Amino acid sequence: MIEIRNGLAIPEDEVTFVFSRSGGPGGQNVNKVATRVTLLFDVANARSLTQEQKARILDRLRTRVSAAGVLRVVCQITRSQAANRAAAVERFAGLLREALRRPKPRSATRVTAAEKARRLEKKRRRSRVKRDRAARGEE
Repeated sequence: MIEIRNGLAIPEDEVTFVFSRSGGPGGQNVNKVATRVTLLFDVANARSLTQEQKARILDRLRTRVSAAGVLRVVCQITRSQAANRAAAVERFAGLLREALRRPKPRSATRVTAAEKARRLEKKRRRSRVKRDRAARGEE
């Protein structure tokens, strides 16, 4: 089980791991060992998520989800397959956690009278400076 948050965990059988050769430094290791990990999660057909959660994930992570509804997370930061797999799972959990977080409702606020007065006074001051410069330039 991949723990996302309290009350929500994704079973391991809903996640697919694909391993391939990684680029970057690593010498002969790069040419021989499949260390890059691609985690695939079928959001559209996930049994562990509600329809609302699926819709929220598909909307929030639309750039990472394919047309078929598959979320793809790639990790190749280390030279170890196990470490890359753990990092991919952690990144996946973080993405889902962030996508499922409800935004805090915005509370409407008003501009205070004092703030309005300060703004208008600042505009008057600036206007005076410009007017004085223009008057001096004509002489």
